[in-house]
Amino acid sequence: MLKLANRLQIKDLRLIQAIHETGQLALAAERLSMTQPAASRMLASIERLIDAKIFVRHPKGMTTTPVGETLARNAMGLINGLDQTLLEAHAVGLGRAGTARVGSVTGGAVAFVVPAVQELKKTASGSDIHVDVAPSDILIDGLLKGEYDFVLSRIPAGTDARQFAIRRGRVEVIRFLVRKNHPLANGRQVGLREMAGYEWVIQAPHTPMRRAIEEAFLADDIPLPNEIVNTTSLLVMIAYLASSDAIAPISREVADLLDTGAAAGNLTAIDVCEPIIINPYYLITRKNQIINPLAARLHDLVLDALQVDKETDLK
Repeated sequence: MLKLANRLQIKDLRLIQAIHETGQLALAAERLSMTQPAASRMLASIERLIDAKIFVRHPKGMTTTPVGETLARNAMGLINGLDQTLLEAHAVGLGRAGTARVGSVTGGAVAFVVPAVQELKKTASGSDIHVDVAPSDILIDGLLKGEYDFVLSRIPAGTDARQFAIRRGRVEVIRFLVRKNHPLANGRQVGLREMAGYEWVIQAPHTPMRRAIEEAFLADDIPLPNEIVNTTSLLVMIAYLASSDAIAPISREVADLLDTGAAAGNLTAIDVCEPIIINPYYLITRKNQIINPLAARLHDLVLDALQVDKETDLK
């Protein structure tokens, strides 16, 4: 039986299905762009192969035998499955289907990954896209383990950057989120000294944002805030701010989204007199890594957005 399955070809199944549906050898041959004699010879060969009659010939056409009925019914499922497989394979080859796995710092995810995914989905609706938001050390570790196709990340201290292909970087400007009726939410720029006495919700020590904030305080000879809640969770930060006078430093893109964007709610952003800049993150892949066409399309969309963003900043 296995030997028979290996010898029965997809073109044979297509002929059986076509004859079953049309009831006419001539019509089936026309559907398959064959001559009628060629279709007749193929059918005779199939019947010899399985040692059974597939169709009963009548003056007005052909009807299936019980064996033919079984073959025709299963041929339809096999052919449709093969056609769907070929369509999916073609879509994957064009980057219109498949799986892409991306990791990003929060600001990069909001500013570049989300818009790129939305653009990709216009022509890749069947794609499976995973986006993780995490600190840079976790992202780089995941990239090295093959968990991501690419990341928008900083390169942690002590990491050998030579193992990566590194593309255009983007600095982050810090804004500060507070609840809308916070004492400092008065529409003016404030100084770090004014914010020092409040409770803070901030990323853990040694993270780039935490270091940038601490360096800004120390540069102005201002004591660091005493009351701090450490978290990397945006949800925890939002919940804490909504019911307290705490202050949370966050990237400008995320602050804009929560202040005036589609996710605007009970929070507002305030700015300091002297902007605080975090060192840049980059678009990073592993050297000599071959990513699938879908991930490559998403990577290029993010890269294009970074390029446009840089050109805008230069104007």
